Amino acid sequence: MKDKTLILGRKIGMTQVFIESGELIPVTVIQAGPCYVSQIKTNANDGYCSVQVSFEQKKQSNVTKPLLGHFSKNNLNVGQAICEFRTDGDPSYKVGDVIDISIFSKGEKVDVIGTSKGRGFQGVMKRYGFAGGPASHGSMFHRRGGSYGQRQWPGHVYKGRKMPGHTGCDRVTIQNLEVVDLKQDRGVILLKGGVPGANDCLIAIRKAQKAKCGKKD
Repeated sequence: MKDKTLILGRKIGMTQVFIESGELIPVTVIQAGPCYVSQIKTNANDGYCSVQVSFEQKKQSNVTKPLLGHFSKNNLNVGQAICEFRTDGDPSYKVGDVIDISIFSKGEKVDVIGTSKGRGFQGVMKRYGFAGGPASHGSMFHRRGGSYGQRQWPGHVYKGRKMPGHTGCDRVTIQNLEVVDLKQDRGVILLKGGVPGANDCLIAIRKAQKAKCGKKD
């Protein structure tokens, strides 16, 4: 079973770097961690095993009393973001432990979980990549989706038909991104390619769950 440990961070933006082969590649810069273990859940107490982690710090004036008590009993600052990851058995972590980017290594594959940018109400061309109709010669539809309905039978539009609607703000997971570089002193990780979400959005990074194995000699 793959290691399910994850770390929270914020997307700083994108840039490009030269790798050892001299190739110029695009990378996403993420300020990841440090995350603090705020709770340990076990089968005996909670019915399942997981580790709860917190990221950044939140003003106490903006925190509810139950949440404040949850962190105060462990002498921890209230986290701005709270997340948990499941474990196969009783976790090896303890409350107060720190999780940072040292759990990853250069060249490793990771999965990134984030929320895609909101695009508002969009038509089918932008939402689903439809080609659209002719632009001239008496065309009665240019950016529409074509025929949606049916004839007398069944007399309604099938469920799941691709139509205009709200686009974005979805939970998106990008798998098998390569770790290009790690800046341990600054807690920064560089990932090859793009990740979901706008700059400064919350990102979760975990070890790749479906990484392909290399070819055997």
